[in-house]
Amino acid sequence: MNQTEIINIFTKKTLGLTFVLSAAALAFAQEKVGISGSVVSKSNQPVPYASVTFTNKANKQLSDATLTDEKGQYKLDLTPGQYDISVEAIDYKKSTITKQITAAGNIGALSIDPEASATNMKTGEIQGVTITAASTKPYKVELDKRTYDPSQDIVSKGGNLQDVLSNVPSVSVDTDGTVSMRGSSNVRFLINGKPSALLGIDDGANALQSIPADQIERIEVITNPSSKFEASGTAGILNIILKKNKKTGFNGSVTGTLGYLPQTNLNTNLSWRKGSFTWFLNGGGGYRESKNTNRNDDYFSNAVNADDQIQRNTNSENNSKNNNYNASAGIVYDISDKTSVNASGTVRTFDNESVGNIDYFYDFLAIPNSRSQRITLGTNNNLAFQGDFGLDHKFDDKGQNLSLSLSLQRNRSYNDTDIDQTRDGLFELRNIVNQNTINRTVIAKADYELPIGENSKLEAGYRLDINNNDYSNDVQQSTVTTPALSFLRPYTYDANYKEMFNAFYVQFKSKIGNLGYQLGLRDEISSIDIAYKNLVPTSPALNTTKNYNNLFPSVYLSYEFSKDNQLLLNYTRRIDRPRSFFLIPNPNYNDNQNIFDGNIDLNPSYVDSYEFGYSISKKKFTINPTLYYRHQTDDTKMLVYNKLATDEAGNILTPKVIESHTKPINLGTDDRYGLDLNFNFDATSWLKFLGNVDLFGYNTKGSIAYDTFDLDGNPTQAIANFEGKGFSTRARLTSTVKVDKTFSLQVQGFYRGGQKTAYQDRKDMYAINFGASKTIWNGNATISFNIQDIFNTRAMRSTTYTANSVRDSYMQWQPRQFALSFTYRFKQGEKVEQPKRKKDINANDTGGDEQGGPM
Repeated sequence: MNQTEIINIFTKKTLGLTFVLSAAALAFAQEKVGISGSVVSKSNQPVPYASVTFTNKANKQLSDATLTDEKGQYKLDLTPGQYDISVEAIDYKKSTITKQITAAGNIGALSIDPEASATNMKTGEIQGVTITAASTKPYKVELDKRTYDPSQDIVSKGGNLQDVLSNVPSVSVDTDGTVSMRGSSNVRFLINGKPSALLGIDDGANALQSIPADQIERIEVITNPSSKFEASGTAGILNIILKKNKKTGFNGSVTGTLGYLPQTNLNTNLSWRKGSFTWFLNGGGGYRESKNTNRNDDYFSNAVNADDQIQRNTNSENNSKNNNYNASAGIVYDISDKTSVNASGTVRTFDNESVGNIDYFYDFLAIPNSRSQRITLGTNNNLAFQGDFGLDHKFDDKGQNLSLSLSLQRNRSYNDTDIDQTRDGLFELRNIVNQNTINRTVIAKADYELPIGENSKLEAGYRLDINNNDYSNDVQQSTVTTPALSFLRPYTYDANYKEMFNAFYVQFKSKIGNLGYQLGLRDEISSIDIAYKNLVPTSPALNTTKNYNNLFPSVYLSYEFSKDNQLLLNYTRRIDRPRSFFLIPNPNYNDNQNIFDGNIDLNPSYVDSYEFGYSISKKKFTINPTLYYRHQTDDTKMLVYNKLATDEAGNILTPKVIESHTKPINLGTDDRYGLDLNFNFDATSWLKFLGNVDLFGYNTKGSIAYDTFDLDGNPTQAIANFEGKGFSTRARLTSTVKVDKTFSLQVQGFYRGGQKTAYQDRKDMYAINFGASKTIWNGNATISFNIQDIFNTRAMRSTTYTANSVRDSYMQWQPRQFALSFTYRFKQGEKVEQPKRKKDINANDTGGDEQGGPM
């Protein structure tokens, strides 16, 4: 069955299920009666946009809720019976009365009292309808993580995960889609606590663009993960928590988006909770165009003959069209009050068609003013499946819990590229590149929690990861001298990458007076097997095995001055495992003049990370400054070197063509230190600020000697110097203006300072975004508008120095964009009151489902 058939079946099934569920929802309303009423103040003035909740005392499933209109009036249909009627409104006290509903009609006015102080603003989520003023702060600090709520982020409405990450404090998204935390791009992504096939094999930018923002409940920013979390990711972990509805009855919402560059998205969330069963269905799809611009100006010099120089100006523009579809379905069954099982499945497809134009302009002694043009036509098809199964058991009501889970994942990616290159208008070469990759992953884990007394808890667990990647890469080429297509032998290969991790952890947390502490130790035993073979007859097959056994301790200390005022001190040890394609020799060939070479001898890098922070949270503001220091050894650096292109016999091509190669290597150390300041401030009832400032210093050490060639093909040795130290900054400020109770505006600014080493000089960069949101139709719908990068300034500029060249670069991932989105919420059922977990004694939080974390 091909992908088109899968999508058609999925679309038909989804529409069919939506119609069935909608019909079921209508059936529930057949025996109801229409009632109306109003909400007024003690002075008999109407109260607009108040929440009126009808809770059926005999059957919770018959409960419902609504909002009053601008005149303080409401209407809804209810099944006759006795109801507790609760009324809530901004600046008013909650009021509850009991009333018998027997027949259709007006039940009269419900009166509520104002708050003692008009500044005591009460806002919240009313039966699934989010009012513009949010009930919770967008950013929350806990002992081992920080939680960001994207529901209040207007500028990313209708966007995707990459757009949301661009607004998360302590997180940056580069112009090429690379995500970094505190200046380091070695970030580990998790979906609901696990690595996921939804993010592809190597967490690429395309995968981030395929997860809709509307399906994200929160993002956990874990800059210094405890032993309970996997040790990968020296910069930290970003755990993406997707939405799961917690309301009874049938609930749903649908969001549509239109934008430019051309962009369309349609996503829906459906759920049904009744008795012991809960199921959910999320799905949707979208179309998006993108435009990437790159310019490189290279100046190559010859140490022997100063007049023999080459200047190469490269202008590249890539236009792509992306289609993505995703669907998730799951069920939870409560076997008893203490035991539940769950199962869910997810499918994601991503298709990309791109057209790239690259102009190479050469100016050198032998042939001045020579021009090559390269036209690239590419297609990418990605299909990912994931199945998750779990069991949760509570031994008692004191917090002794056992959780078991199994995740089965598969990701398949096809990349086909057709390249035609001309020189001065005449045919020069043609490449046909076919890259196929299949990833299969199994993740099994068990987590156990045992409370000890009132103030202590022991946690322990085991995790097994098995990843198997198959690579098949074919490159064919024809030139003027060999017009028939033939395989380019070094870059035509088959490879298999298999890794297995066994992880065990134990951690103990307790509290002595105001001092809380958590001590943990994690042991990860890993085995990596790499098999590689290309078509070069003299190149033997490579079969390499790497084994590692590492201990990763973690220490957390907190001192609580008061409930929302504490000091935090922690230390962890982390590992940066090379990505699989970094270890595959000759993994990539999409450009015969800019080539990425893998390094099968690449080893992990290790980091010791320290943090000292302070957190204070008051009614109107939260401030969290954190001093940090990170020392990394065997750091992975990218070595760039140049050589003249040769044929397979080793002869230098004429005219001369410079190949720029990039290769990852282990080299030296990297120290990062600084102040990471996060804050949110409710200045007034209508003006709010959310900000992040990262002031950091860096000290990079390491140099390496390598073999290169001059412009006559003579071998020589050069030194790549990565030494550099300095100070830089990143800053982000989001201001939200509440025009009225249903209308808000948002402006966001971002700034990244420059960085300079002996190897590279990166310039500073800034961008400004704008968003607006309006709640309509009695709170059942929201319309949003946003502009990304208003002044079109989000581009990276840098200068890179090698032994015999200087490169000036410019890169812009996406130009200015705008989007208009519409969200409609229907049949919002009653929110289920979940019993709060006991407050974590070491967390600056009130307890809840989000506490704790995955392995």
